[in-house]
Amino acid sequence: MSQDQGRLLGRLAVHYKLITMDQLTEATREQGRVGGRLGDILLAWGYLKPSQVEQLVAVQKEMLARQEAARSAGGGPTPGGPAAARAEAPGPATPRAAAPASARAAPGGTAADLARILAEAASAGASDLHLHSGAPLRLRVGGRFVDSGGPPLSSADVEALALPLLTPEQRALLAEAGELDLCHTAPGVGRLRLNVYRQQRGVDAVMRLIPGEPPTLDDLGLPSSLARFTNYHQGMVLVTGPAGCGKSSTLAALVNLINEERRDHILTIEDPVEYLHPSKRCLVNQRNVRRHTESFARALRAALREDPDVIVIGELRDLETISLALTAAETGHFVLATLHTNDSVRTVNRLIGAFPSDQQGQVRTMLSESLRAVISQRLVPAVDGSRRLPALEVLVVNKATGNLIRENKTFQIRSILQTGASQGMCSLDDSLARLVASGAVAKETALRYCEDPKRLGGA
Repeated sequence: MSQDQGRLLGRLAVHYKLITMDQLTEATREQGRVGGRLGDILLAWGYLKPSQVEQLVAVQKEMLARQEAARSAGGGPTPGGPAAARAEAPGPATPRAAAPASARAAPGGTAADLARILAEAASAGASDLHLHSGAPLRLRVGGRFVDSGGPPLSSADVEALALPLLTPEQRALLAEAGELDLCHTAPGVGRLRLNVYRQQRGVDAVMRLIPGEPPTLDDLGLPSSLARFTNYHQGMVLVTGPAGCGKSSTLAALVNLINEERRDHILTIEDPVEYLHPSKRCLVNQRNVRRHTESFARALRAALREDPDVIVIGELRDLETISLALTAAETGHFVLATLHTNDSVRTVNRLIGAFPSDQQGQVRTMLSESLRAVISQRLVPAVDGSRRLPALEVLVVNKATGNLIRENKTFQIRSILQTGASQGMCSLDDSLARLVASGAVAKETALRYCEDPKRLGGA
């Protein structure tokens, strides 16, 4: 590798946020002092992992090949480096797929092919990448499905791109069960939440692109007032909404706040682990269900003996998990969790309804005392169609709300939402109305998400 190639690799590493500019400068100085390859220095100092260097070299080789092809065609030199990569990246409205030859590359070139496809998807602002047997590569941008315009992928194409990300044990599990959830770190892109499954045409894979660092509330367009829900030291706060509404990102932002501001032990139980939380002021331990523990319930039972202050549950899926979460919230722990429900009233009813009828009275009492807040959210397409904006329903469980839960009058919670603005409460319809009034969301779009069209001036 020449010195110029080393510089290009370093610039690519900075561009993809694998290292900082200060780290690159320090490594370049060391290269000038002792010689050797820049990549080897970055590896030796622990700034990059071998897999990251491998993928950076693959991207670098492709960029240099493009430059050489341009010179051979008489077009003069093509500027290399991250700026060129950005200039070639597709915009939000016109994402494109990798070239047909890349999509059908031999397994030996799969890492480079996938690295480029993921980089292009990230540049296009895609939230998801779909690899389907018998269909072209597709992206989800701003909540909408966008066809790449490329050729259909065969099952062999999908397998060549997705299966190298699996361990031998995971491949065996896929063969046995027919589907598999996992997370994978992709250099230059971040984390991938990957679902691989078999269907009648072959193997399919769906990849959710997750930033390498936990987001902030501001990054997600969420109000800073939500930060107050990280101040509890006991009880439960739930983030709810339908699939794909950003629950995991909101939960990660709240956990990151606790990690930065408190000195506690945070224990997360997830399936799979999505955002990685390095220990900051807090000590953070993250457990992956089926990899580090058998189930959510088993991990929760063990958690009570692991001295956590904050317990984060990726999803309340079943009766046992809900019961253990309520017990933890009652016994001096702060519990953060997600639930697939559409609003706060349905959330409360779902938690209570998970229990047998003869236990529901006791559960209402437990919930009225331990539930602190419910944040229900939707992602609503913006007027310009380039992104989605969060619309929130926020329920704060005060004394009046607790009484309604205890007395089985949850249908009256909506009236509390409408009158509790001074306590930080907000109904989904009010949140949508504000987005419409600001011009960020079209009225016709908001009407598809609201509970009562009259609050938006609808019929």
